[in-house]
Amino acid sequence: MAKLGVITDGISREFEYALGVMNEFDLSYAELQFVWDKEVGDLSDSELSRVEDLVSAHQVTVSCISRHIFGGLSIGESETDSPAYLDHLDALGRCIDMAQALDCSLVRVMSFRKEMILFGSHGADVWNVSHGAWDKLLQLMERPVQMAEDRDVTLVVETGNNAMVTSAYLGRKLIDDLDTHRLKVLWDPCNSLYCNERPYPDGYEAIRGESLGHIHLKDAEVDIPRATVACKALHKGHMAPYLEGLIRAIRADRYDGVISLESIYRPDEGSFEDGFRESISTLKQFFD
Repeated sequence: MAKLGVITDGISREFEYALGVMNEFDLSYAELQFVWDKEVGDLSDSELSRVEDLVSAHQVTVSCISRHIFGGLSIGESETDSPAYLDHLDALGRCIDMAQALDCSLVRVMSFRKEMILFGSHGADVWNVSHGAWDKLLQLMERPVQMAEDRDVTLVVETGNNAMVTSAYLGRKLIDDLDTHRLKVLWDPCNSLYCNERPYPDGYEAIRGESLGHIHLKDAEVDIPRATVACKALHKGHMAPYLEGLIRAIRADRYDGVISLESIYRPDEGSFEDGFRESISTLKQFFD
């Protein structure tokens, strides 16, 4: 049985309402990103207590605490003593606190801001590569990974559009280069369309098994030359040719992590909740 869920603010930032809609569709796994008017990690003690009560009352499990930690920070301008980096480390600590209060084992991190060409040869290594960017990423990720080790949680690094880790391949490489079991990939195959990685079989083959910690599913039409993305209902965009094979492989491998619908599609004259309702039945049909 697949563990299906949703990022709750894709339905509504009114947390109790979002949980009620989850119950309507028998979704058991709530991924938390924005709750009420705050990003996770910024809730007061009383607000966190309210989240605990609501999660219990609606009988759902929190799958991941998903703040945009390190998102958008420049690799070249970040050092281990930079104020912005230290602020994000502090936010990571607060998210770990929240995860442990909610009996959740996963906390999301991002991978700083994208440098386009990380590796090259035959002249590209001289003229095109962002020298030292990958090694700097490894250096900056050491302390977060150690925090996860010290506090017995797992970090999941998302394959992001504007991040150093854009693909499943790079997510796996980051884990291997850091030589850690405390970091896994939060795989968003739709995001990786924007770096021209085919979700299946290429992306999945890169991270299948222990490297894969959590999945976001959504759909979009991607136009890289025009730097444009248009969100679509699930199975109505460029993910459509890959979804059946991908889900068949996930089921065959008995993937035991959570698959979160990332509901960022908003139909014309509609709301994000309308987009959620248009996509959730498709997701559930794939796992019938």
